[in-house]
Amino acid sequence: DELAKTMRASILVLGPLLSRFGSARISLPGGCAIGKRPVDQHIEGLRMMGAQIEIEDGYIKATRVNTRLQGARILMDMITVTGTENLLMAAVLAKGQTDLENAAMEPEVTDLAKLLVAMGAKIEGIGSNHLVIQGVDALHGTEYEIIPDRIETGTFLCAVAVTGGEITLENCRPDTLDDVIAKLEEAGLSIKTTVTKIHAVMKHRPKAVSFETSEYPGFPTDMQAPFMALNSVALGNSSVTENIFENRFMHVQELNRLGAHISISIDGKTAYVEGVQHLSGATVKATDLRAAASLVIAGLVADGETLVEGINHLDRGYDKMECKLRALGADIQRVI
Repeated sequence: DELAKTMRASILVLGPLLSRFGSARISLPGGCAIGKRPVDQHIEGLRMMGAQIEIEDGYIKATRVNTRLQGARILMDMITVTGTENLLMAAVLAKGQTDLENAAMEPEVTDLAKLLVAMGAKIEGIGSNHLVIQGVDALHGTEYEIIPDRIETGTFLCAVAVTGGEITLENCRPDTLDDVIAKLEEAGLSIKTTVTKIHAVMKHRPKAVSFETSEYPGFPTDMQAPFMALNSVALGNSSVTENIFENRFMHVQELNRLGAHISISIDGKTAYVEGVQHLSGATVKATDLRAAASLVIAGLVADGETLVEGINHLDRGYDKMECKLRALGADIQRVI
């Protein structure tokens, strides 16, 4: 329960538990404080498949009405990655056909679908916004290599674009980062790719780039904060519009604490960045995962010492980030 309250991904056990065992009781998920991120699409979809669901005292209590969930046509009101994943995992063991329309197309969703197929699931439309699932009686074990983390890849590319220098990223998937790579090249980063490798070089101050976040294949919301750090020290002015979450500019105040010049529109959706030549080290506090990454990037280029508090957020999405940066020549260490 305690883990579920601090990690939004915990909602993803709901569909599989309900479909396989007939019931589930999980805590309402927590996670980064970057907006409402409701789970209503998960719940309504499962109800359409024959589940009885109640929310009481901070818990989601779900039971199956029949011996198996029933296939259904589910048109989601909004594009949701975890909602698509949850319903997909529930549908593979449901009786009959399930149509998931307006499904998320993120590479992680596609990879999950491929894993499920390797385990015996029957799924058509993989990679599109319309998934058709024919339920099977059971899945079987398999060996599967999951897709590399595209956001970690993009974060390290942003770091070299900000600090200058050279980096080679191995075991990555450049084909999942088209929009990010295009914007980094627009900023002046020289990038060469193979199927599983990226080599990037930055020899000058980055150029400011404007963008809007969107669902895949658009610009990922998880790369917004690292790019904000880039724009903070870029040549020129830029605008950054956040279309996915309504409260994802909490890093702006902390970047300004380092000397960035960033203002936010009245409606809270767009940040206007005036690039400065230098940032100055200070103590800043991370409020969410990607905000933490942006502050670390800013600290790499800031004059003097920067102390980033709240790195528990960072650890949720990056494995020993400081060790990898130190291997690249950064003067960085974990204090606690």
